[in-house]
Amino acid sequence: MSSQRNRVVVGAGTQVATEVSINFGSSVAGLLIPIVGSLVVVAVRQLVTAVCVLPFYRPKRAELTWTRLWPALALGVVLAAMNLSFYEAVGRLGLGIAATIEFLGPFALALAGSRRLLDAGCAVAAAGGVVLLTATEGAIDPIGVVLALTAAASWAAYILLTRRVATRLPGLEGLSVASVVATVLTVPLALVVVDYSRIDWRVAGLLLTAGILSSAVPYSLDTFILRRITPRLYAVITAFGPVIATIFGVIVLGERFAFVQLVGIVIVCLAAGVTIATQRDHPRSDLESTAETIP
Repeated sequence: MSSQRNRVVVGAGTQVATEVSINFGSSVAGLLIPIVGSLVVVAVRQLVTAVCVLPFYRPKRAELTWTRLWPALALGVVLAAMNLSFYEAVGRLGLGIAATIEFLGPFALALAGSRRLLDAGCAVAAAGGVVLLTATEGAIDPIGVVLALTAAASWAAYILLTRRVATRLPGLEGLSVASVVATVLTVPLALVVVDYSRIDWRVAGLLLTAGILSSAVPYSLDTFILRRITPRLYAVITAFGPVIATIFGVIVLGERFAFVQLVGIVIVCLAAGVTIATQRDHPRSDLESTAETIP
C-alpha cells in the first residue's frame, strides 16, 4: 500500500513539474513573440515535437492506408491551428488570460452530455469567471479573445481526434504523423515571414528552450506519469494549469492582473477541478479518457 502511495505521489509530483515546464515554455514563447512573431515560435515548437517523437514512434509504411491516416492528418492541421491561435492570443492578451480562456475547450468536453446539477453550476461559475477575466477597466483585445476561443475549440477538437487516431495507429504513432503535418504547414511559412536580422544566438537559444519545455519534456514524461496516476488525477492537475500560467505571466512577462481577473482565473480552475474530480468512474469524461493527449 505504501509503495502504491509513493508511486502516486511521484506521478502527481512529476505531472505538476510537467505543467510548470509547459507554462514556463509558453512564457518564454511570450518573450519571443514580439521579436520573431507567433508563427516562427509555433514552427520551432512543431519541429522540436517532430524531432522528439518521430524517431521513436514512426508508423510502418504498410499501415499508412487512407482510412487509418486521415484522422492523423486532420489532427496535424488542428495541432497547427491550436498552437498558432494560442500564441497569437498570448501576444494580444497575455499568457494568464489566454491560457484560462483556452482551457474552456477541454472543460466543455468534460461537461458534454452531463445532466448533473453540480456540473451545470460549475459551467455557470466558469462562465462567470471568464466574464470577470475579460470585463475589466482597460481594453481587452477582442481579436485576442476570439483567438483564445479558437484555441479552446481547437484543443477540444484535438482531444476528440486523438481518440479516433488512437484506434487506428498505436501508441504515439498518430501524434508523430500529426507533428509532421503541423511542421510542414508552419515551417515553410515561418521561413518566409521571419525577419532574419532579428535572429541571433540568444533568440535561437530561447526558441529551442521554448520548444523543449513545451513539447519534448511533457511528451517524454507522459508515459511515466500515466503509469503512476489515474487519467482523472492527471486531468485535475491539468485543470490548474491556468494558475501556473498566470504565475509565469507575472514573473517572466511582467503581466499585471486586476484582483477581479485573478478571482476569475481561480473560479475557472476550481470549476473545472470540481467537475472532473466528481465525475463517476463510468462513463469517463472525454477529458479524463484523453488526458494523456494534452499537448
